[in-house]
Amino acid sequence: MRHFKTMDGNNAAAHVSYAFTEVAAIYPITPSSPMADYVDQWAAQGRKNIFGSTVKVQEMQAESGAHTPPPRACC
Repeated sequence: MRHFKTMDGNNAAAHVSYAFTEVAAIYPITPSSPMADYVDQWAAQGRKNIFGSTVKVQEMQAESGAHTPPPRACC
């Protein structure tokens, strides 16, 4: 039997991404979406993804930490 759940788009996206990932990088300085909070809570509760493991959550210090600066042109 199927079970249906009513939720907003952020919650739905968090459910799908949690199910298919093993590591999640979250940025605490970006409060625009509750998705990172959902993932953090589920991992802390020991919720399993489709692979049978708990998602490892890595909290980044800044969004700039995830980007590599472009190479500089020389000459």
